[in-house]
Amino acid sequence: MNDSETRAQTPHSGPTMQGPEESQGSALQRRIYDVIFGYESAAGRWFDLALIVLIVTSVASVLADSVASIHSQYGAALYRLEWAFTLIFTLEYALRIYSTPRKRAYVFSFYGLIDLVSILPTYLAFMFPAAAYLLVIRIMRVLRIFRILKLFRYIGEANLLYAALLQARRKIFVFLFSVVVLIVVFGALMFVIEGPENGFSNIPVSIYWAIVTITTVGYGDIAPQTSLGQFVAAVAMICGYAIIAVPTGIIGAELMQQVQRSNQRQNHHAASCRACKATTHDLDARHCKYCGAELVHS
Repeated sequence: MNDSETRAQTPHSGPTMQGPEESQGSALQRRIYDVIFGYESAAGRWFDLALIVLIVTSVASVLADSVASIHSQYGAALYRLEWAFTLIFTLEYALRIYSTPRKRAYVFSFYGLIDLVSILPTYLAFMFPAAAYLLVIRIMRVLRIFRILKLFRYIGEANLLYAALLQARRKIFVFLFSVVVLIVVFGALMFVIEGPENGFSNIPVSIYWAIVTITTVGYGDIAPQTSLGQFVAAVAMICGYAIIAVPTGIIGAELMQQVQRSNQRQNHHAASCRACKATTHDLDARHCKYCGAELVHS
């Protein structure tokens, strides 16, 4: 999920444009593309860093504006500042669409959707004033720092976790379905045992109590008063502690399997040592970590 999908076809690979004006427009698009989407050049890196500073400042201004004392003193200034940020980000979004050769791919990509959603709340605030606070979603645009700092080496670990969750999806679904059934049963029991006189006015309210109890949150806004109800509540709390460990074990087991598969793939493609015949080396190793001999890469 990054801007790399928009680089699959660059303006250089497009059809040759005729006419001097079209040729200048194509060169301009390439220049804008290299600055906005690129991060290898100095201009691209500085653009991304400046963009992240603007994003963080914009989110900070939204957070500050939600404080009543700050809003009363600086509300007008923060409002104008937010519109300035929105216009800058709108211009940037338009330039991204203008410069990329694969406009549809960018618009419907992860970053393209985030870029769009990050500017919509300011315009929606004309009809729904509270929507302006949704601008905090702009903080997700800071994920571009992974490109700038070249942190994609950590994507491999993220992919392992994603693969583990994907493999465990059926087990997780069965587990969540069982939890839902258990919550409904506990809610219905408490409605029958306690009744409206003790705060359990209906089954949905009782189910809410069961969710709060089983998840060990325990708001205390609704509590059983009878001895039987307190016993059922105690059973629900114990089940809650047992439930917490189940998804951890499922995901942990799948994650270990993914790590083992990854290690097996690495060992299969790893270099072998001419001297000691060891193969458990890193993929970028040049010398054996056991005897120091030069490695032979497959």
